[in-house]
Amino acid sequence: MPKMPTKVAESAGGVVVRRVDTGLEVLLVGSTTTWGLPKGTPSAGEERTQTAQREVEEETGLEVEVLEPIGSIRYWFVANGRRVRKTVYYYLMRAMGGDTSRHDWENERIGWFPLEEALRVMTYPNEKEMVRQAGELADKWV
Repeated sequence: MPKMPTKVAESAGGVVVRRVDTGLEVLLVGSTTTWGLPKGTPSAGEERTQTAQREVEEETGLEVEVLEPIGSIRYWFVANGRRVRKTVYYYLMRAMGGDTSRHDWENERIGWFPLEEALRVMTYPNEKEMVRQAGELADKWV
């Protein structure tokens, strides 16, 4: 059996946080069956931070500020007859304005969650780790 061709792909996204009276909240996006983090593919010539900011703003309807890198995750999937090795770079962000009602078509739902609840409802373990790390970094920013 011939070996399936492999493609390398990259995306960037963010963990948007805010401080409220009850503690730290995280913004999640999702479908009817999933909750996760906003992310997307770079446009030609974009730096990772630019991609992350643009994609988060499109997918959430918020204006965000990139604060610092959190880390990256890697995973494999198959698409169009190719194995894809994807790396997603995540950044800590805070909302500076906008409105979640203006989020784009890519996600059916969007919401703010207390940090611990976000970790319980999130679908993907590797994204949960980015949220845990964001929670540790957030104290110096928000």
